[in-house]
Amino acid sequence: MISRTMFAGDNNDDISVVITRRIVMALAADYDVIADRLDEELRTTPRPTRELFAKVVAGVCTRIPSLVKAGKSVGIERLIESGAWADSALALLELELPMWKVRRLVHESGEWFCSLSRQPNLPVELDDSIDVSHEVLALAILRAFIEARRRNNVSPLRAVTVPDLSSMPVGTICCDNFV
Repeated sequence: MISRTMFAGDNNDDISVVITRRIVMALAADYDVIADRLDEELRTTPRPTRELFAKVVAGVCTRIPSLVKAGKSVGIERLIESGAWADSALALLELELPMWKVRRLVHESGEWFCSLSRQPNLPVELDDSIDVSHEVLALAILRAFIEARRRNNVSPLRAVTVPDLSSMPVGTICCDNFV
């Protein structure tokens, strides 16, 4: 499970209680405010930390806490504990938002540019991608993750509906002349 040391000040509580308490607090507050604060903190932070990942998980993640309770989050926990920040951020993205894929990661002029997309095979002009930057790779990925989470909450994927076609009577024949 996610280490207790990730949650400063919560060492006496069971980790599932801490995560549940933080989720309830996150739901009680305005989601956009939480996402804005996290993005601002990520933007101004010089390097990733366990505490920062814990804030992101507690603030905007909905699937990770249930994986923690089920004991299925061991991989991401090991990555965070070992300080593999970029891999941790990519694992968080994959576990929490599997429909979003990394379209592009580029290091240019001392900054990492991260683009996420729901449809990375579309041409760039047609794609509604998320583009953010930061000096640190993991923080650029986390900023893009938070923006993707915000977009998912604002505009959830629309259900695709299939038009109802009434069945044709038996013996219907097409009478068009295709000569």
